[in-house]
Amino acid sequence: MPISLPKPIASYFAAEKAEDASALARCFTDEGVVRDEGGTFTGRAAIARWNADARAKYHHTVVPLSATESDGVIVVLARVAGEFPGSPVELEHFFTLHGEEIASLEIR
Repeated sequence: MPISLPKPIASYFAAEKAEDASALARCFTDEGVVRDEGGTFTGRAAIARWNADARAKYHHTVVPLSATESDGVIVVLARVAGEFPGSPVELEHFFTLHGEEIASLEIR
């Protein structure tokens, strides 16, 4: 059963599925921030590079499993599978929105 996600987050996961780093980056505000694997990536260009580099390294897929919201943060549990030890894993994606765009994302 599909889960209900706010439009910018649904667009983010659709871009992941389409393997489109530019479309994924457009889901964020101009100053959007991603925190993943100990790095911080700020701005759409850096976010597009982060996603493209991760895809080239891990050849991964991301499937959202569930979503909850608390104090303005939307937490999406997703199954991530690819070419890395322990695959697949379930990772939490912590999204903060600003209007119809993603302001920040932390993956852990």
